Amino acid sequence: MDFVDILITWLVTASSLLILTKLPLGIEIDNPGIAYVSAAVFGILNTVITFFTLTLPSTLTFGLYGFLIKILTLGLFSFFINVIALTIAARLVTGFRLEKGITSAAFAAIALSLISSLIYTLFINPSPALA
Repeated sequence: MDFVDILITWLVTASSLLILTKLPLGIEIDNPGIAYVSAAVFGILNTVITFFTLTLPSTLTFGLYGFLIKILTLGLFSFFINVIALTIAARLVTGFRLEKGITSAAFAAIALSLISSLIYTLFINPSPALA
């Protein structure tokens, strides 16, 4: 992943967070600048948590750990990592709040992935049928 990809991911995540504040999910962000900071903190936390809970153990067990975690949790492990990262990011960034705590984080994680996927599909990497 090069710098441009990281920048695009950061901008899409920040835009998605701003869109989430308009939905009744219990997410508040004071201004767009806070959204950019929150997106950066969320991305860093998500990367660190994923590295220590999935990538490193999977590498040490030659992929067996990652395979078993994904099968046993039916793919929900990444969802839980996103919920944890959003919750921690809300506590670290002043001006980014989750009104209902972990419940808001759970709904926000689902909505964040849906909105981000929609933005990527429509604007970043449109399929030939849409172009």
